[in-house]
Amino acid sequence: MASKRNKLAGTKKGKSKSAKYFQNNPEAKAKKDAYNTEYHKTSERKTYRAKLNKANKDAGTYGNGDNKDMSHGKKGLRKESQSSNRARNGKGRRPRLRS
Repeated sequence: MASKRNKLAGTKKGKSKSAKYFQNNPEAKAKKDAYNTEYHKTSERKTYRAKLNKANKDAGTYGNGDNKDMSHGKKGLRKESQSSNRARNGKGRRPRLRS
């Protein structure tokens, strides 16, 4: 099966204000990358990722290319499309979605 990974990830193709800022300020990008590396190495983040991965595997959506995520809703974790889940709270200049 062909990889569904975003081929533009990590490239200088972003159009958002922050993407443009980091393209023009390599020192700032290096500082941000160093911070993110340390943050995501913490035991809390590892536990959080493991919990979501387990929920995805238990729901049968992990790695099968069905474009579903486990979403944090008011009633706990539930299956939701990746685009809806990742667009919440105005990310990508969209209006806030209710869950």
